[in-house]
Amino acid sequence: MTASLTRPVAPEPYALLPAVPGFTVTSEDWVHGERVPDVHTNTEAGQNVSPQLSWSGFPEQTRGFAVNVFDPDAPGVAGWWHWTVLGIPASVTSLERGAGSEDGALLPAGAFQLRGDDGVAAYRGSAPPPGDQVHRYYVAVHALDTDDLGLTPDTPPGAASAALVFHTLARGVLMATYQR
Repeated sequence: MTASLTRPVAPEPYALLPAVPGFTVTSEDWVHGERVPDVHTNTEAGQNVSPQLSWSGFPEQTRGFAVNVFDPDAPGVAGWWHWTVLGIPASVTSLERGAGSEDGALLPAGAFQLRGDDGVAAYRGSAPPPGDQVHRYYVAVHALDTDDLGLTPDTPPGAASAALVFHTLARGVLMATYQR
């Protein structure tokens, strides 16, 4: 019996959650459905630079935002959390390119990063195994009904994602792909 290197494609992760209205997420760096530029990867050609992000069209009653980057196609059953930012004030509608650096110097006041699945509290770019299938990277911006989820920088990203389900008023998603 020969093992296949191709796994079934995981479903779109946010389609599995309770339905909420959508809003627009754009980037000067990533194009929806297109390949992640190398500079945003964690590969030999990459520099782990988080993409610039902007969002608009969210509900008026939004009290704060959370942003995450998730790869549902990573080996294993749980996907891979590349970046989670919590505590973004409702007055902030964009993150600068490089905001996900380890020092977090470009994050808005009050915002903080959780450790990703690699254990680092910073953006870690796309790095699928060489020869693996195309991976999808979902940037989700969650418009929240609260400005404080009660979570700390020690919260695992999966636990934060579960908490977001109960506080998300609307969600904007941008998806890019990468394969090497």
